[in-house]
Parts: sequence; structure tokens; C-alpha cells
Amino acid sequence: MNMSEFIDFCRQGNPISGEDKELHGLLVQCSYEAQRITMELNTSCHSQEEIVQIFSELTGAEVDSSFMCFPPFYTDFGKNISIGKNVFLNTGCSFQDRGGIMIGDGTMIGMNVTIATLNHGLPAETRNTTYPSPVVIGRNVWIGSSATILPGVTIGDHSVVAAGAVVTKDVPENTVVAGVPAKFLNKIEDKQD
Repeated sequence: MNMSEFIDFCRQGNPISGEDKELHGLLVQCSYEAQRITMELNTSCHSQEEIVQIFSELTGAEVDSSFMCFPPFYTDFGKNISIGKNVFLNTGCSFQDRGGIMIGDGTMIGMNVTIATLNHGLPAETRNTTYPSPVVIGRNVWIGSSATILPGVTIGDHSVVAAGAVVTKDVPENTVVAGVPAKFLNKIEDKQD
């Protein structure tokens, strides 16, 4: 399997066992590439245009020129992040994206937000196998500082995740959630498209 086939394999949501030497080797190679690119992003000053170029290289897809990120930014894979228009990532975000992270137009993600898309098996015999589940973030979502979004979660359009929340379940559109685990706080009445 070449790297392009491996990235497609990951984007299809396939689990990877630590026992599979070929897949594990490709995964490590992809992770080192993501580390190289994020090190370039995080260790010197860049213009917005340069950051867009770096993210395009990181994700392997063209990122819209309206994208803004305040580094540092961290990821362990990089090739399974989809970023809409007018998306903003504040400093210190950490994405575990092998399972897929889709971010809708106009979304703002606060400082030190973590998005995870992988889980391990619970039984000892599958503990070294990672199982991906995508995270989908709708349009015009605001995720507060230090929130954590867990694998398989969808956050609906125009919703707000409070700072420090741990989101373990889907969030309907036009909803505010807060807490650990995140729970419904209130509806947002002035929704806009």
C-alpha cells in the first residue's frame, strides 16, 4: 500500500491494529510528516497567506484564503481535516484527526480546544487497535477555550460549546452546552443562516 492508498484507507474509517506492521509503519510516517509541517507552522512567524498554504500542505487539500489560525497548532495526522470558509482557530488547538474532522463555514474554535477522533478497544487483546469516528462541526459554531470534543460527535449549526466543556454526545443546532460531560444549557433563539 502506498501513502495515497493509506490516506484513503484512513479516510474510509478503517481501524488500525498496532500488530499490523505495514499500516502502523505508514501511520508513523504520516504522523512524522504532520509533525514536520506543524513544526514549521509553530516555530516562526507567518502571514495569514502563509498559514493558509501550510494548512493546505498539512491537509492535502486547498484551504480557503479566509481561514485564520493563531499558532501553535498540533495534529497527529493532518490529512483528514476539512476546513470551511471563514474558520478561525485560536492558539493551542490540538486535533487528533485520523478519524476525520469536518469544520463548517464561519466556525470559531477557542484556545486549547482538543478534538479527538480515535478510541482504543477495551479488551486487552484489542487495546492497541484504534477505531476512528469522525467529528462534524456545523456552520457558525463557537467552541469555547479548553473544550474537548470526543470521537463521533456532531455539533449542529449555530451552536455554542462553553469553555471547558467535554462533549460526549451530539449537540443539536442552535443549542448551548456546558459542563463535564456537556449538557444542554439553553436554545439560541436568534439563529441566522
